[in-house]
Amino acid sequence: MSQSRIRKAEIALEQAHVDRVYQRLEQLRAQAEQMLAKGYQMGHGAQREAVFEQASMLFERDMMVYHASQTLQRLDAEYEGLVFGRLDHASNGDVVYVGRLGIRDADFNNLVTDWRAPAAAPFYQATAEQPMDVMRRRVIRCSGQQVLNVDDDVLMPEALPEGMAVVGEGALMAALGRARGEHMRDIVATIQKEQDEVIRAPWQGVTEITGGPGTGKTAVALHRAAYLLYRHRKRLGGAGVLVIGPSEVFTNYISRVLPSMGETDVELRSLGTVLDGVKAERFDPAPVAAIKGSLRMRKVLLRAIRDTPPDVPTQMRITYKGDVLRLETDQLEKVRKRVHARGGQPNRSRVRAAEMLLEALADVAEKNARDDGTELTPAARHELIMELGERIDFHRFLVVWWPELRPTEILRWLSDEQRLARAARNVLTKEEISLLSRSWADESAGWSVADVALLDELRVLVGKPKRRRSAPEPEPAPGGRHRPEHYDEYSHIVVDEAQDLSPMQWRMIGRRGRYASWTVVGDPVQSSWPKPEEADLAAADAFGKATRRRFALRTNYRNSAEIFALASRVVAEHADPDQLPEAVRHTGIEPDVREVDAESMADEVRRAAKELLAAVDGTVGVISAMDRVGTVEKWLAAMSDDRLRVVGSLDAKGLEYDAVVLLEPRELIDESVTGRRVLYVALTRATQQLVVVASDPSWLPD
Repeated sequence: MSQSRIRKAEIALEQAHVDRVYQRLEQLRAQAEQMLAKGYQMGHGAQREAVFEQASMLFERDMMVYHASQTLQRLDAEYEGLVFGRLDHASNGDVVYVGRLGIRDADFNNLVTDWRAPAAAPFYQATAEQPMDVMRRRVIRCSGQQVLNVDDDVLMPEALPEGMAVVGEGALMAALGRARGEHMRDIVATIQKEQDEVIRAPWQGVTEITGGPGTGKTAVALHRAAYLLYRHRKRLGGAGVLVIGPSEVFTNYISRVLPSMGETDVELRSLGTVLDGVKAERFDPAPVAAIKGSLRMRKVLLRAIRDTPPDVPTQMRITYKGDVLRLETDQLEKVRKRVHARGGQPNRSRVRAAEMLLEALADVAEKNARDDGTELTPAARHELIMELGERIDFHRFLVVWWPELRPTEILRWLSDEQRLARAARNVLTKEEISLLSRSWADESAGWSVADVALLDELRVLVGKPKRRRSAPEPEPAPGGRHRPEHYDEYSHIVVDEAQDLSPMQWRMIGRRGRYASWTVVGDPVQSSWPKPEEADLAAADAFGKATRRRFALRTNYRNSAEIFALASRVVAEHADPDQLPEAVRHTGIEPDVREVDAESMADEVRRAAKELLAAVDGTVGVISAMDRVGTVEKWLAAMSDDRLRVVGSLDAKGLEYDAVVLLEPRELIDESVTGRRVLYVALTRATQQLVVVASDPSWLPD
């Protein structure tokens, strides 16, 4: 029989099994919908019962509705083929199908094994040297419910029974060549052995994943989160899993990976949204971000909260038994300093401030008595303090003289260069002070991503403000999640692009992970943070005494070898050879480097984008320096193809496109304090074709 006929027969064989799976899936969905309907019916019936019985029935109803809804969410999760693998075992002839969900038939026979289950591990871990009793491993490629192709690996050829068909064309390479869409796909069908070892590593402690562009670090981290929730749901699911990415563009890009594997309860945040109540998408210029991210800022902020707030009273005047008691500016400042000298958070120190203010007023009364030739006895002093402490005019003065401090107000106060200079004396240079104050001067610009960590630091330094009346918070569904503000009890935290985190950002994330285990993903060669040693110390402080294990991924599956050769050349002076992964896929298409004059840049970018949209089926990214994004968007506004994306160099982190137009690489080098590392990131976003448009050739090493 010809190979094509064998393949056709094997596809038909697998199609029959896939059909059984989807038929069972529909049965399970119908059962879940019936359970959901029954739960709502119970709720209506409960309204006619006695109070106690009604409460019991309502609870049962809520639990039934919750579990039915969760089941429907898992069954309806986005997927590109529910079944993607098959294992044929040698010792007993058992066949195990591997897929995104575990499904049994009505008699509890296994139709599909969840990819995270131990029985599915050989699909990713078995090799010819260690076959794990697998004689044939098959990748089943589907589109929806239709089997398109199958691809086999023979791991134990001596065990193959006579007549067992074997077909194969390299499932991984086929998957890598597929067009990219708007969102990252899951990789459950193509996880490689080195990646699987990371995914299934123990949940405790800190699991660090390093590797160059295209090694699948992000996908592995997300799949690890799904795997840990599957294996340790009781331990990790209740407290919750938090995934932190570098930008809103990035978190949107990865947003469908976990839902596609049935995990809908993982919390996904960008660095600009880690702090509740604040959303920042703007990036500061690199020199400003470097100042804001430094640990030096903690000392600046601590001084800032102890400075006298703007517009507070500079004099106090109160009458007691006909005697006018005055506190002048210098006296009030001495009281403020004494309160702060005792330590503690200002928003929790108002009582202490009141006590010291009353003592200062008593001192004035004693002086007035001496000047009049009399004496204020201890009993009279005590009486004065008690009576003034109950006076409404005293408390009115106190609340404006010692106001509640809000992090956003404090940071805005520091736009006053003189105030910032007092807080930053002997900590920041004059030039740094000027840069910072200007960065906060324009309120219309909103907060930057680097500001969020400073606001979170201030939140902790000033203490929790007094509670205010507000609308009651909605009750969470039974079994559902309801996180209080500034929740800090996550059980597991995933940090992506960790090499770019500043020390202040590590402090912010560390507060959320006081009780957590960690998965940390990064590549030092791609770092945009200029002082990695300082960031490493802050990260270690966030991890505490937890055990740390490291994994290195060394194969670049994203870029063609031709594209990565150019990227490697650009960053060669900043990386050891073993820090650069090996690109395993060749396309025969070299990067297209076009030198143009600056006046022709817009026309050439439009031309290149149009050519690439015609050449590839998936997305085309146009990458520029951050301050040029708006201009490039205007250049391409007339091109209506929704596959076209314009992003800045920092927003491109972690993303990938079928093809990329990179313009003015010299500008990417100049805008970053880490120079060519940011350019290296931009050059490695393309999977198939790359066009570089430059007016300055100095970006390319000799």
